[in-house]
Amino acid sequence: MLLDREDDLCQATAAAIDATAMSVDLADAESTQRVTQAAIDHLGGIDILVNNAGILKMAPLLDITVDDWDLTFDVNVRAMFLTTQVAGRAMVAAGGGAIVNMASMGGKVGSPNQSHYAASKAAVIGLTRVTAMELGAYGVRANCICPGYVLTEMGAATRTPEMVAKWSAMSPLGRCAEPCEVADMAVFLASDEARYCTGQAMNVSGGMVMH
Repeated sequence: MLLDREDDLCQATAAAIDATAMSVDLADAESTQRVTQAAIDHLGGIDILVNNAGILKMAPLLDITVDDWDLTFDVNVRAMFLTTQVAGRAMVAAGGGAIVNMASMGGKVGSPNQSHYAASKAAVIGLTRVTAMELGAYGVRANCICPGYVLTEMGAATRTPEMVAKWSAMSPLGRCAEPCEVADMAVFLASDEARYCTGQAMNVSGGMVMH
């Protein structure tokens, strides 16, 4: 089950992997709760929740507006809190499950012009750890991923070869991440191979962050 605000893209992706798509605006609390529950009802339960959506609007600390701050937290943190509540209740009732949240290395080290984003991703790490503490007794695991610089399609329009070279130089491996390398970590954390892993903020940063 795929949830996304880009309905056409979501539907096309779902068709390609034999899944079902539903449209949701994660900035809308009521819609987020309603569609998450509808997805669980459609599936007949839930074993794995992956919270992957996020936004970033670059701006210096002194220029960030309250609206931009609030929207960043609405999408990056509050939506995860709401989906975790809805899915967590179903997982507790079913006797277990796995939650994977997308954080960022920015949540650990920050970066200029990203104070609202870094703060939101630090909040994701905190939410993940408390989720693990509270729901572990019910067989529910919660972990998050902290990617470094990833060569996503979304960023292709704005990045330059010079930017990629600068980012690559920050990694001992000498390159940026491919999206599939972040996805591989999500698959691992959701799987039984990670059955004794919970409350972790796993770096996929090529060594840019080592804590």
